[in-house]
Amino acid sequence: MKKQMMNLALLAMALVLVLSACGGGTAATAAPADNSGGLQIPEVQEGKYNVAMVLIGPHDDGGWSQAHYEGLLYLEKNVPNVHVAYIENVPEGADSEQVFRSLARKGFKLIFGTSFGYMDPMETVAGEFPDSTFIHISGYKTNGKNFGNLFGAMEDMKYLAGMLAGSRAKVDGNPKLGYMATFPIPEELRLGNAFMLGARQTCPECTMDVRWINTWHDPVAEKEGAASLFDAGAQVVLTGADTPAVADVAQEKGKWGITYDYVGSCKVERCLTTIYWNWGPIYTKVANGVADGTYVPGFDYFDADSGSLGLFGFMEGQTMTSGTADLPAADIQLVKDTLAKMLSGEFTRFDVFKGPISDNKGNVVLADGVSLEQLDLDQFKEWNPDVKIGMYWWAEGVTAELPSLSQ
Repeated sequence: MKKQMMNLALLAMALVLVLSACGGGTAATAAPADNSGGLQIPEVQEGKYNVAMVLIGPHDDGGWSQAHYEGLLYLEKNVPNVHVAYIENVPEGADSEQVFRSLARKGFKLIFGTSFGYMDPMETVAGEFPDSTFIHISGYKTNGKNFGNLFGAMEDMKYLAGMLAGSRAKVDGNPKLGYMATFPIPEELRLGNAFMLGARQTCPECTMDVRWINTWHDPVAEKEGAASLFDAGAQVVLTGADTPAVADVAQEKGKWGITYDYVGSCKVERCLTTIYWNWGPIYTKVANGVADGTYVPGFDYFDADSGSLGLFGFMEGQTMTSGTADLPAADIQLVKDTLAKMLSGEFTRFDVFKGPISDNKGNVVLADGVSLEQLDLDQFKEWNPDVKIGMYWWAEGVTAELPSLSQ
């Protein structure tokens, strides 16, 4: 998923872009304060299927929000008689609730919220507007009617990226990795653990340090977090945040960064790879299904065989980066073989988290052959008594302590 704790000042400066059905768009600056928290809410177009998207960051951030924005453009081209609009830089919490409510009042029939912290606000507004459909990206809630949960098993790609990171660190003679995490939510521990589990496949001696930056999009904080990990000895650093800052810092320090979210984020030589989303086909499927009544909002969690997850340099038509091209042939083949199984549906998120798995305290998390369940992947046991194991643990090899939890 996503997102918390964005500065309220961003709301007053947010941009709204209303896109026409033929693909054009006109930008509008924030209007004076109103019941949507200071944003000018876009208008619907009569006779059209009106779809809106709410973004946590700027639509051209080179990461998470840009990947969603391009998915919206794909939807626009592939759904009949559609009008789409988006609002960017919308903080989580009460401010986002007002935005969702205002969009529903305007008459948008399908509304996507693309951040973890939009979950509760969307749930509230969905109960008030039963004739609109609300789809929350990440999170773990649904009402089974007009409020659904949509996410993908990015742990698949993080697992593969971990294999590459472990191999690179071992070749470079420095078996230290770093993970720049955002917020202490299940998603971030899940992805960090998947990365570490993959790394141990190619580098059993590898360890991983962690830095929490408590933001999804802050180029300065991301650079500082990455630099802290590199300066502490990490050879390869993975980011959970939006911008390509980790690769830029790696370029400066002669080490390696792994970017996230957007296929175009791996631009510098010292970018080892990126793990990215391809939201267009998924968004189109949902929009068409909502329009014709065949899509029932619920828990919609896709794996790599959906075609909506990617590992840069290893997908069809792509060329490996210089940082992966010279890795041991056996390690590259392991990545390729595992990816092929993922794309065919033979290897899923439940195989990533299949025992034997121990945590970094020596406790057995999963016995041999036992897999986590979806509820374990999505939540902390400390938050939900129905969860059997949950994701509040660090995999063997992680040198960090667990973060303090807040709900």
